Amino acid sequence: MNKKKKKKKSHVPFRLNILFFIVFLLFSVLVLRLGVVQIVYGDDYRREIERTEDITVNNPVPRGKMFDRTGKVIVDNTPQNAITYTNRGAKQDEMIQVAAKLAKLIDKDTSKVQERDKKDYWIYLNPERADEKVSQKEKDKLKEKFEGKELDKEIYRLTLEGITEKDLNELTKDDLEIIAIYREFISGYALTPQIVKNKNVTPEEFAVVSENLQLLPGVDTTTDWERAYSFGSTLRSVLGKVTDSDEGLPAEQLDYYLARDYSRNERVGKSYIEMQYEDVLHGQKAKVKNVTDKSGNVLETIPITEGKRGMDLVLSIDMDLQVAVEKVLEEELKDAKAKAGTGLLDRAYVVLMDPHTGEILTMAGKRIVKDEKTGKSEMQDDALGNITTSYNVGSAIKGATIITGYKTGVIKPGTTFYDTPILISRTPPKKSWKNLGSVNDINALKYSSNVYMFLTAIRIGEGTYIPNAPLPLKLDKGFTTFRDSFAQFGLGVRTGIDLPNETIGYKGNYGNFPGLLLDLSIGQFDTYSNMQLAQYVSTIANGGNRMEPHMVKEIREPLLDNHEFGPIVQEIQPKVLNHVDAEDEWFKRVQEGFRRVYQEPGGTAYAYFGSKEYKPAGKTGTAQAFYDGPERKKFGKEPPEVINLTLVGYAPAENPEIAMAVLVPWAYQGGKGHSANLTIGQRVMDTYFELKKQRQMGNKDIENNSVEESVQENGQ
Repeated sequence: MNKKKKKKKSHVPFRLNILFFIVFLLFSVLVLRLGVVQIVYGDDYRREIERTEDITVNNPVPRGKMFDRTGKVIVDNTPQNAITYTNRGAKQDEMIQVAAKLAKLIDKDTSKVQERDKKDYWIYLNPERADEKVSQKEKDKLKEKFEGKELDKEIYRLTLEGITEKDLNELTKDDLEIIAIYREFISGYALTPQIVKNKNVTPEEFAVVSENLQLLPGVDTTTDWERAYSFGSTLRSVLGKVTDSDEGLPAEQLDYYLARDYSRNERVGKSYIEMQYEDVLHGQKAKVKNVTDKSGNVLETIPITEGKRGMDLVLSIDMDLQVAVEKVLEEELKDAKAKAGTGLLDRAYVVLMDPHTGEILTMAGKRIVKDEKTGKSEMQDDALGNITTSYNVGSAIKGATIITGYKTGVIKPGTTFYDTPILISRTPPKKSWKNLGSVNDINALKYSSNVYMFLTAIRIGEGTYIPNAPLPLKLDKGFTTFRDSFAQFGLGVRTGIDLPNETIGYKGNYGNFPGLLLDLSIGQFDTYSNMQLAQYVSTIANGGNRMEPHMVKEIREPLLDNHEFGPIVQEIQPKVLNHVDAEDEWFKRVQEGFRRVYQEPGGTAYAYFGSKEYKPAGKTGTAQAFYDGPERKKFGKEPPEVINLTLVGYAPAENPEIAMAVLVPWAYQGGKGHSANLTIGQRVMDTYFELKKQRQMGNKDIENNSVEESVQENGQ
């Protein structure tokens, strides 16, 4: 038994040795594996572990261009050399060092450097002297109230206050350039390129910075762009503006744009067409993904999408016609001002519109403005005044008054009134420009009878006219009826034009004054814009359809060729906002009245349009109003009375292709008048049809040349 036990004990050490050997081998393999991981692959694994964030950066692209309806470039992009800086996690010292190197290579404008910028930089240069600006006693006192970062902030504030003008005068011109560049560096956002200089970057500056990029971490040279206007100031106010690289996103729309993936320093349209069509014009930005570590260092940049410049807009505007009309406005406005004998006349407006589609062919406005520095007067673009300002427009709206009378049944085609002054007790006589005798609806338009409109308004207001007696009227009913009816023509409501900030005009408070309803019927109470007049006369010209006016005709894909259209993305279709609730016969009666105004002897526009081959039709307007312009403060509570002149028309009368509205506010005072509305309208209509004729002749020449070339080729 003892022998067997001894034999069994002799196997235990051997098994333990085997177990220890196996454990030793396993530990050896583990140590070897850890060594391989740490020594061979350690850096790679460390980077992978420290990767914490993928940041997507949008790189802006050029905006879309704008063309006129004939293919002429109106707004383009001009490339320009630019120097940028992208902050990839650099500290203040590093950025200032780069700014100092860059300042030696380029000239940087220092006009935007503020006093605070100078003080901050002085502290950076003179840390010991800066520390002495705040005494230990002051620091101890601050420690009683503040601690941590708040304490440091208060000490820094006192330090800034202690820096004197003498201290700042120590900064050299080179220092100021460094400050100016550093300001640009810190005004950007992490991993987003920030413009350092893009104005007047010389070829030499561009080349030397490009050659030294390895010494300028974060700095890069690239091509930037700026808007270029082929027609100078023509239509500039309507085309709108774009923010520059310093402005970036407008503060009032910051959240809107950030939600749409814009960068804070990105340029966007900030007014009118540029703003209205921002989503189309801004393009598809190039996107790259920057992979960063915990320290913010960029480990890898991965392209996501290529950029594509914005889509192009084809405007409905005819720039040849626009330029010609603006010239007419300038010449006639100067001439009228010389005749008016008043300093109040300072502006005039014209709109040309296709009455069947709503396309705006011309939107012109001119204003005479005095330069505050030189004291000299200069002519400025005021095309926006067609939609942003409103005035009493006078008899031009009498076509809408006649149709309102038809609709309410107070008159019918052929109704006749005797034109003699309306006498209301305690009210000055209300009359036409002369006693016209018996007139019907058509001739009331031809001769511009006020009395015909007054009597129509009295009936709409359910009043009974007795000479020299009070005139009781249902004013609420009368005003509501007129305003609702006028709105169907576009008067007193938004026209729907694709531009912001359109005015609807002013609706007067009529109180208990019956004479004001009569004034409303002849366009001398509520105010209207010139664009509303254009929409109104287009509605009459086309037989009752109120067309939505629009400036943009097409949206097209961009092409590399600056002077060609790309494929159509969207064509803006004509839009009927409403059809006037009126019979076709009624429109024909008004159209006939408008024809007689222009084409028959005795018509108020006959002297200017009676002999025209294009056979126009329309209505003149003269409104008594009170001056409400830029000089109104000079007159206190009693502004002077003025005359506003208007003209609406279309041609040819039988098949209209163009509608026109002319507005000359504050044209003159008293009896010394002129007819600027008629001279402007005549020249504008002549210009339109002459340009059309020239183009038709040009097309015929092209066709004839093509035929001749074809014959020659076949003969050969």
